[in-house]
Amino acid sequence: MKPVIRQLIADRALLAQGWCNNVLLEWDEQGILTAVQPDAEVLALAPRAAATVLPGIANLHSHAFQRAMAGLTEYRSDPSDSFWSWRTLMYQFAGKLSPADLKAVAVQLYIEMLQAGYTSVCEFHYLHHDKDGKPYANPTENLVCLIEAAQEVGIGLTLLPVMYQYSGFGAQAPHAGQARFINSPEWIMDVLQRLQTGHPQHAGLRYGVAPHSLRAVSPQSLQRLLAALKQWDPQTPVHIHIAEQRKEVEDCIAALGTRPVAWLLDNVSVDYHWCLVHATHMTPEETRGLARSAAVAGICPTTEANLGDGIFNGVEYTAAQGAWGIGSDSHISTSVSEELRLYEYSQRLQHGQRNVLVGNQGTSVGSYLYRQALQGGAAASGRPVAGLQVGQRADLLVLDQQHADVESKLGDQLLDSFVFSHHGQTPVRDVMVGGHWVINDRKHRLQEQSVSAYANTLKKLLA
Repeated sequence: MKPVIRQLIADRALLAQGWCNNVLLEWDEQGILTAVQPDAEVLALAPRAAATVLPGIANLHSHAFQRAMAGLTEYRSDPSDSFWSWRTLMYQFAGKLSPADLKAVAVQLYIEMLQAGYTSVCEFHYLHHDKDGKPYANPTENLVCLIEAAQEVGIGLTLLPVMYQYSGFGAQAPHAGQARFINSPEWIMDVLQRLQTGHPQHAGLRYGVAPHSLRAVSPQSLQRLLAALKQWDPQTPVHIHIAEQRKEVEDCIAALGTRPVAWLLDNVSVDYHWCLVHATHMTPEETRGLARSAAVAGICPTTEANLGDGIFNGVEYTAAQGAWGIGSDSHISTSVSEELRLYEYSQRLQHGQRNVLVGNQGTSVGSYLYRQALQGGAAASGRPVAGLQVGQRADLLVLDQQHADVESKLGDQLLDSFVFSHHGQTPVRDVMVGGHWVINDRKHRLQEQSVSAYANTLKKLLA
């Protein structure tokens, strides 16, 4: 039997302390890094990555089933087409999906994420019940499909069952399109217990919760959920949609007397376990308050642009040293570089300047964006995926040094090129997750059968 080699030497790697050469990486059988040694001597058995190695990034916001919707809503059905008209179409599409459909779409999506440089995903899942809204015999039916998809593909997963009760502020009754979503704090806790028993947490899997939004849950039920979570696991990641649309902000003021982010910060102990997704419409006071809380702002630039949500106030948030990460949300794009690029470009358009997001760490925009997304995504996932350092997962990307936009570039200039300049084929050549190679020469072992299954699923859904 061949010895199991859990080592890699990288010509160059981005570590917490910066760029280093001849980096020896070692990990244990759980995929956790046990040694990260720059300027290492060449070891006879250790494979070598004669290229640049980057830590893999966590995608902090995903609705997997919406991958199958990409391109299906790009027509004008209403003179005032908006997020709200898109949402109606999304509900109609969600009403058709079976568990098998969901898994086929998720497998295809997760392969695409790995190829683009994401090594973990936070799945914000609210498709809980059968097509008619009746509960499945096993209430974890669809959630298990997502766990299986992630395990088969090899991507890290933070699974966030969504609590969803109402159609709007003031406990408005849900409408027919939301029938598959509706539940309670007690339902969420029961599901978490079932998952914990059937699929215990391991290094590649983490459980969290997602009260959908302040418009979809009541203050009372939110507090009940958080109290139960404190008893179950105080470290549980909590994600919430918060201020995506101006109408949402206006409705919150009318119902609760203040804006969504302000209400949450004033009424809940928001801390680094929280991720506030689409905190798009904030006042300067809310922006500084969110930054002080240490919660992560979940920014999804391609989806927010696609839905016409608005532009996150990144300049003010960066100045306040707020934590943030990126998500592909509805999966109009699954590209790490495209999300980061569009985040910076939105700020340039907003402020009429170039090279806006740099923080206090230097002048390279690509470096700032990549490093911040790495840290914010790790915090939001609640998993040890914060980079190439001892105690973290062996999640990494190997770039193709023959790629036209990577060749001859080193250090932060390479990160600038990774984010802003490459065209066509991705420079991500190989991907490791938890010490296992899941992408080799840009391909996944399940790629062909997944494409076929996805195409058949889409054909059926569109029939």
